Amino acid sequence: MPAQIHQFMCLQDNFGVLIHDPATGATASMDAPEAGPVLAALAETGWTLTDILVTHHHNDHIGGIPGVREKFPSARIVAPEKDRARIPGADTYVSENENIKVGNLTARVIETPGHTTGHIVYFFEEDHLLVAGDTLFALGCGRAFEAPPAVLHASLQKLAALPLDTKIYCGHEYTLSNAKFSLTVDPANEALRERFAEIESLRAANLPTLPTTLALELKTNPFLRASDSAIQKQLAMSGADPAAVFTELRELKNKA
Repeated sequence: MPAQIHQFMCLQDNFGVLIHDPATGATASMDAPEAGPVLAALAETGWTLTDILVTHHHNDHIGGIPGVREKFPSARIVAPEKDRARIPGADTYVSENENIKVGNLTARVIETPGHTTGHIVYFFEEDHLLVAGDTLFALGCGRAFEAPPAVLHASLQKLAALPLDTKIYCGHEYTLSNAKFSLTVDPANEALRERFAEIESLRAANLPTLPTTLALELKTNPFLRASDSAIQKQLAMSGADPAAVFTELRELKNKA
């Protein structure tokens, strides 16, 4: 049976995501930004939490774990092996290509360093579903806080190789600001212009812009398109190494 997804807001602009296996009743919270909204979402759906799958150590992704665990003390906490020292107390630590079961659902761990050195994402292959944390956003990517931008670029290229119909759930509702920036570096992209209008409409109605799909991101997200000739020309970097173009894009976005 396919996974059931419930997405909701936490904190100011974080997304919470519950992934539920209807066959077994198992439910995972993908990160736990804030305890109250996670618990409210579980109450609304009637699902019982069995797992908390952590992408990285930042407090806006793990700050809700103590409160959630108090209500569901048997829930298993899964965290990145390379963040073991910064996420103490997890039940299981995982690395590249390990599989994590949530009931009958299987998530493959993909290491995506860049935003943090230990960042991981979870790819539910049978459902073509990616929980990307703060590595990949709709029309954007996370800041390269703990590694050079080229490292983050390599991580994004790993995600770009997933199936085109992969649904992507990201950590934040940053899409409108990302879209405005994207148009400055890819102004002739008609698909991007059409998407920008859709995003403006969604946000005006206070509706979420996620999930997105990999196919859509590959058409419109400049951080996945650093080898695109139009973007390179716009940056006066025609023929440059895509990692260098990505680095310039990330620096420009940092200043935007």
